[in-house]
Amino acid sequence: QVQLVESGGAVVQPGGSLRLSCAASGFSFRTYTMTWYRQAPDQERELVATIAAVVPGQIRYANYVKGRFTISRDNVRNTVYLQLTNLKPEDTGVYFCSVLLPPSRVFGQGTQVTVFS
Repeated sequence: QVQLVESGGAVVQPGGSLRLSCAASGFSFRTYTMTWYRQAPDQERELVATIAAVVPGQIRYANYVKGRFTISRDNVRNTVYLQLTNLKPEDTGVYFCSVLLPPSRVFGQGTQVTVFS
């Protein structure tokens, strides 16, 4: 079955960096757009970044992470990454990777990022 397993979350200080990973299985990874979302405490889930199937492919970022976060993918390892730099307290939340497999959007279990001084 389809599985998305995120890892790499941690507690970091403001200005710190993290690299999140999402290992995918159960579908043809290389042919699907992959997306990172995040959910802050008591807030709705929001899109962070998306990367198209074809590399180099279309990449889009939410305005609040442009210049700080970088999405990438490895179609051999079936893994999508999110490099987070210059982290701010408002980046705290659970980060999920996701794939749209019609008719459903599938999410992993998430990985917690806490930015705390």
